[in-house]
Order: sequence, then structure tokens, then C-alpha cells
Amino acid sequence: MERGSDHDTPDTKAEEVPPVSSEAVLPDASHATFRAKLAHHKWVITAMVLVLTAALVTGLAVGLTRGHGYGYGSANMIGTAMGLAAPVPAWRIQSTAQAGNDLSVLSKSGADVSSWYQIDVSKCTLMACLIQAGVYNDTDLFFSDNLKKVDASRFSVPWIYRQEFSLDAAAVASGSGNHFFLQTEGITPKGDVWFNGNQLADKTEHAGSYVGKRFDITNLVGTNNVLAIRVYPTNYNYDFALGFVDWNPYPADNGTGVWRDVTVHQTRGASVTDYRVVTGMASPSGQGGGNVTLKAVVTNLENQRATIDVQGLVTCNSSTSNKYEGQQSLDIGPLESREFSLTIPVQDARIWWPKTWGAQPLYSAHLSVSVKGELADSSERTFGFRTVTSQVNKFNDTIFYVNGQPFQVVGGGYSADMFLRWDPAKFEAQARYMLDLGHNTVRLEGKQEHPELYDIADRLGLMVMAGWECCDKWEAWSYNQDLAIQPPPVYSDADYNIAAASMRHEAMMMQSHPSMLTFLVGSDYWPDDRATKLYVDAFKAADWQLPIIASASKRGYPKLLGPSGMKMEGPYDWVPPNYWYDTDDSKNRKGAAFGFGSELGAGVGTPEKGSLRKFLSPKDMDDLWKQPKKGLYHMSNEGSQFFTREIYNEALVNRQGGGSGQGSAMADSLDDYLLKAQMMDYEATRAEFEGFAARWNAERPATGLIYWMLNNAWPSLHWNLFDYYLHPAGSYFGAKVGARTEHVAYDYVKGSVYVINKSLDKRGTRNVAVQIISLDGKLISSAGGKVDTEPNKSKVVASLASAIRGIKDVVLVRLTLADDKNTTLSRNVYWLANGTDTLDWSDSTWYHTPVTKYADFTALNKMQEAEVQVSTKASAKGNGARTVIVENKATVPAVFVRLNLVDATGADVNPVIWSDNYVTLWPGETLELEVTEGADKGKSIEVSGKNVASITVAFD
Repeated sequence: MERGSDHDTPDTKAEEVPPVSSEAVLPDASHATFRAKLAHHKWVITAMVLVLTAALVTGLAVGLTRGHGYGYGSANMIGTAMGLAAPVPAWRIQSTAQAGNDLSVLSKSGADVSSWYQIDVSKCTLMACLIQAGVYNDTDLFFSDNLKKVDASRFSVPWIYRQEFSLDAAAVASGSGNHFFLQTEGITPKGDVWFNGNQLADKTEHAGSYVGKRFDITNLVGTNNVLAIRVYPTNYNYDFALGFVDWNPYPADNGTGVWRDVTVHQTRGASVTDYRVVTGMASPSGQGGGNVTLKAVVTNLENQRATIDVQGLVTCNSSTSNKYEGQQSLDIGPLESREFSLTIPVQDARIWWPKTWGAQPLYSAHLSVSVKGELADSSERTFGFRTVTSQVNKFNDTIFYVNGQPFQVVGGGYSADMFLRWDPAKFEAQARYMLDLGHNTVRLEGKQEHPELYDIADRLGLMVMAGWECCDKWEAWSYNQDLAIQPPPVYSDADYNIAAASMRHEAMMMQSHPSMLTFLVGSDYWPDDRATKLYVDAFKAADWQLPIIASASKRGYPKLLGPSGMKMEGPYDWVPPNYWYDTDDSKNRKGAAFGFGSELGAGVGTPEKGSLRKFLSPKDMDDLWKQPKKGLYHMSNEGSQFFTREIYNEALVNRQGGGSGQGSAMADSLDDYLLKAQMMDYEATRAEFEGFAARWNAERPATGLIYWMLNNAWPSLHWNLFDYYLHPAGSYFGAKVGARTEHVAYDYVKGSVYVINKSLDKRGTRNVAVQIISLDGKLISSAGGKVDTEPNKSKVVASLASAIRGIKDVVLVRLTLADDKNTTLSRNVYWLANGTDTLDWSDSTWYHTPVTKYADFTALNKMQEAEVQVSTKASAKGNGARTVIVENKATVPAVFVRLNLVDATGADVNPVIWSDNYVTLWPGETLELEVTEGADKGKSIEVSGKNVASITVAFD
């Protein structure tokens, strides 16, 4: 994201943090719950069932207790097989202002931590921990400007994470032959790690949010153990952390803490690390089969030469019938590590595809090492057979290829939770929304989250475009003039080491996932030559098989990687629909639909009232529709160009009209304002996605777009396709129409009609129909015809220029696309004025292109009311799905009919999947819509629209 921030950690006296009450301490988790956590833990992959029986003889019993202040209490003894990892499931945390700084004492048993906060999750930043402990409530924090009231000074000193746990006495006994390792995966921004009174690393050695460390604690473990980690305050200008730039206000703790799991891992005699899976195919289509090469570092942990037997097993997760095996014996000297490689042919390799193009067959690659016939260690990776390549075309634009097919990237920019809380179920709901929207890719700018994200993407068929973030230490290059601190705090030798370690850690984690599309080693700016070399070396060490992109912009590039082929020229604030189609002079047309737009959007995403009530006070809601230029706390952070809705509101009033005198200059009421806003948002996102889809095969093709943004870190008034509570509104349904697989779209600039086909297998004859009617329902024009469609192509099939030229006021245009059996594939309604918005391209900024004359849609406010009837019935799709029948009984069109599913209390049902919504019906027209996901929780539907009276319809 463009621009920087000068947000620093406050340098003020620490506030005393009150101890958590005993009532806030949750009961111990059951054995079953903890085993479930282990089963899903992905940093150290679990052994397959076939080795569990043998492993029980030599297994480790790990007990991680949540003792209440002194000693170890009653431990939860967890039996695990050799090669398994147990995440530390809970913590005690406290500020050093209260606890002191002597970790040599605090990392030993017997320390009094009864006043410390009890945290019953395995990972959390300080604010997330305190929310979990009940000190804060995120509903309260997110309401109005309450977040401002958190005293950030309490986080200006280090804090300590501490946990006591027990290991089975027999497992740790001298002569047992067992080895133990402590693995960190993410401490932000840096920390001191102590174990049983011994320092394993200090803050200079464990620095960087994406650095993971593995410590051999074999000679330190006992039956009773104590782990203590001291984390230090985050300064985004100097630390390799996870920042939000101008996306939202900053969390009071700046994201400090143990944000990823810490695990204890047991082996015997030998260990497996740096496990990679390298795939090969005879052809991109999969014909001719494939092979899998398993690579790892195998270490002899004993002080004597050993023969270590390595066995690899590859299976298809959807079928247990086909198994492919390989084995090898290694003669390794005492305490020696050796790179290992084993290639296994897979004759019937099935190709993994993005969801819109095919199936997602996944495979498991299990690797085990044994010494003298006894299992020593094991690991497992999930992978898929697919290829990704990229090239820069003659226009210096990047185009990707997946399995040999040209792949137009269509997606959104993802944000983690403000407090870096990871919720797999919520991300899966977000990913399902993306697929419903027609997206194929999600961009992660500096928010790489957790391994489960990539597991979900693998399973659902969503490509991932990962990379480092902008505007802070990650991009502290001498040539970066946009940083808040000038001259930039350029990298030291230690910084380069942190960057390299971060890259290696993330590359190893991502390497085998078929959902990975690419990694961007820069966002707004490219890394210097030294950092680039370190990054590329890290990728090579991880056997990376994907494109490495220098940055998300065209400002410059390192010679080792070449041009990025991606543009970052905005917009980030409102622009009219014709912006995207105005491409004739592409050198001066910023974000219009050509090339690869790495982050761009019209700045929309206004939540509906059901969500607004959750985070805005009555005064805040009044400001939203009564104060067009006021800074709003739930926009971007203060000082940002996006702290107000001024540009957006100016367009809203000029295009749709203001209040009639009963309300504000913008609207007659909050409901009136929100209706206008949803119409603005709908046409803004639809035009962007349609523009890029339509120009996929243009002379200068539109090769990809990442919408800015997909979602928000907290409840926000803009920059989303669905809100923080997972409620879809105008921006969602406009984008969904614009990104349909087979679609018919209107070019606002030339008046052309495009037929778009994003599939790989759909072809043949299609029927296109066009109707234009006036706002009083009179037919102005009607036409239709047959066209041929080809896979992965878009083309112009008609022109409405002459018909549109005669518009005197506002008309409605309906485009439909049907197959040869007359099944509707796409239905698309536009409202068009007697002129388009006039853009002043010469006065464009990095975030906006001004409008000198607005299209006039005020006639929509004078329409005759339409009578709409809505009924529901059980859907033939089953699983609680409902069919919703919407019928316009009037002789005038029913414009922008919104259907909102609510539960028995009247609350919005979220998440929810509609086949279509925010629809416009012709006079006498009936539409059948489907509501699938979430339908079983719904009890009624709230109906409203531009010229439709608001009603609530109970389920039949």
C-alpha cells in the first residue's frame, strides 16, 4: 500500500496493569481438545497412522499445565508418537513493570506468577492476550472511538510470556535416547528466550516477526520445565514487524507478542528438518505422469556413526488405493547433518487447478527416518501437482500461467485481524466469499498468517500471492523517499540477516502448497541488490518452484529479478465506472483496465445498517450522513488522505442528489444515505471487475487486478468487499456480477457489449439479449442475437453507442447471456444517464482522478413506487437452502431491490451466500434467487429498494 506512517511506540511511563481475577481463568482443556489441536498443528507435521503403533513404545508424554501460580499443579499428560510436536497451549503474561526483568529466576520453577494474566490460547499478541483474559472486550474496543482510550504506555516496556509444563519422567530419563527441541515460529518484533534458567536466544538473535528458531533442549529438559519469553515494544520504523500503514488505526501494542505457536518436538537418534516436496510433470496437462522428489536435512543426533533408514510414502488424499513408496539408507557420521533427496514416480498424477478451472486433488508425502529399525522422526507435507510461470510482455506487464494456461489474476488484498488473532473458520468463510465473488487469488501484503491459511487455500482452490509489506522497516532502502523517517533507517548487517532468515522461514513453510502463485519480495519499493541476493538464495534453499516478483510497482527493480510488471498508481478513492474503460492513452491512464494492477479500487465498501449499529454510536451514524467532510475514526488513521469520505460524498451528492431539505445536504435520512451509497458501491466494483475481464484480450491486455481491499482488520467504513462481520453489501454484489465466469458487460466509454468467458472448457453458441427501458417502464430499444464464445477469451459482440446517444434523462439497460438451451448464464442491469462522468486525467494523484462533471442520476429519486412481492420455499439444493421468488407487480421497474436474511431476533445472518442480490426487475418480471450458506439460520427476509417500500417477509 502506498504511503508511510510515523507511528512509533509511545515513550511514556508504563501504566500498572491490574491482575486478572480468578474468575477470568478458564478451566483446563480436555485431553481430546488438546489432541485435536495437535492433529491440526502444521508447523511440525504429524506422523501417519501407519507409524503410530511402533512409535508408542518410544513415545513422549508431554504434559502442559495451566498451573495457577506456584509449581506445576495437575498436568495434562498427553501421549504423542515420535516426531510429533506439541504446541504450548497457554501462557501467563505480565509486564516487566510489575514482574521485573530477571528471567534467570522467572524461567525456573517456584516463581510466584499468581498475579499474572492467565491466557488460554497458544498464540496471541499482547492486546489479543488481554482480550482473551477478559481485560478488554473487542466489542467495546471497536465501538465508536473507544480504541483511543487504551493506554498505550503500558506497552512501552517489555512483557514476559511464561509457561510451565511437564514431560514424562521415563521420556527424559538419562539413557532414554530421546532428544527434545523447542521450535519458535513467530515472535514480534523480537524476544529473549529462556528455558529452565538458561538463555537460548537474546533479542538480537531472535529478531523479526517471521523468524523461527529451533533449539536443542535435550540436555536442559526435566520432568518439570519452564519456558519464558520476553518480548520488546514494536517500532515499525526500526523493527521487522507486522504493520497496517493507513489501513486502520494502530493497535495499542503495535502487534507485539508471541503471535505464532511455540512447540516442543521429540525425536530419537535422528531428526528431519527443512522438509521440502518438489514436483515434476511430463507436461503441464498432466499427461505422461509425474514425479515427487522428497528433500530434507537428516541429522544424526548421536555421537557415533549411524545407518539411518529413510522411507517416503506418497498417497492421494482422496484415494487410498494408489500408494507410491521409496526408501534409502544413509551412512551419517556422529552429529553430522546431510541433505537427503528421494525421487518417487507417480504414474497417475492428477493436476491441481484453481477452483474456477477444475478440481483440487491433494497428495500427502510422508517421510520417516529410523535407526536400528526404531522410528526416530517423521514429517508430512500436503502438496499438489501444478505449475506456475510468469513473463513480462512487450508492455512491461506481468502475465501468469497456471498449468500452461494464461491466468488472469482476479482477487483482493487481504488484511489480518487488527490484533493478529487467527480464526481458521473465519478465514475459510472469507475464502468461500472470494470464490463466490469469482475471485481466483488473494494477496497477502506482509500478513502471511499461519499454515492453516494455505491448507484452506489448497483445499478450496484459491491462489495465494504472498509478499512483504510496504512503508516501514521492510522497505528501508536509501531510495525510498516515501518513508516517514528521512533519510531512511537503512539496513545494517544484522538487518540483512533478519531479512534472509525471515525469507527462508516463510519459503520453507509455503513451498509445497499448490495454492501458492508467487511471492513479492517488495511492495511499493524493490529490495536492494544485497537483500535480493539473500532472498533468492533463501528461495533456492527451499526449492522454490514459483515466480519471484521484485515488487508490486514499477518504480524500479533489482537486476537479479528484472521488472515486476505490476503497476501501483491507484486509485484508492472513488472514481466513476467509466474510469476503468478509459484506456486509449494508457501512459496517462493510471489504474484503468490494462496491465497488472497490484492494488487498486474505488475506495468503496460502506456497511449496511445492521453492521453499523455494532460499531458506531448514534452520533457517529449522524456524522456519516450529515457531515460530508468530517474525519471519521472508522475510516483510515488520522492524517491519512482517507480519513474522510469527502471525495466519495461529493460524488454521491452530485450524481444522486442530496437531501430534500428534511435531512442533511447529502440525504434525507441515514437509510436514504445508505441506499445511495450501496448503489455507488455496486456500480463502482462491478465496473472495475468487468473492465479488467472485458480487456483480457485487448491489444494491451488487462493481465490482473487485486482489489483494494478484500476485507478489514476491524469494522471499517470503506475498503472492503464484505464488512468485518462478514456481511455482504453493494460492493460485494457488484463485484460478484462483474467477475462472473460467463458474463455479458457494457463498456461505459465506447458503448460496446462484451461477452466474457473465464472458463477453460465452456464454448459454443450463446444468446445475447439487450433491452433499454425508461424509468416509467416504456421500452426504448430491444435487440438480440447469437454469438460464439471461446474458453479464456473476451470479445466485443455489439454496440449500444447509437441507442445510448439519444438518452434524455436516465434509462435502465438489461443485458442477458444464455446458453443454447436458453438457460440464463448472466443477467446484468445498468442505470445510465445522458452523459458519463468527465475525468481530469491530467490532475490525477496517486490515489484519485478528479471528476470535472458528474453524470446526473437524480431522476431515480422521482420514480413511481413499484410493488414487489417476495416469497420463499425450500430449495431443491437441500442442506437448508431457500429459493427466494421476487416478483415485480408494477408497470415500472423495481430498482435495486435489496434482500437481507435475518434470524429470529432480526439480526443479520452472516456469512450468507446469495446467487444474486441488489437486483433490478423489469415491469412484471419474476426472478428466482437462491440463498445457500446461512439459509438454515434465517427466519425472514428484509426487502427494500430505490423505489420499493420496505417490508419483512417470513419464511413460508
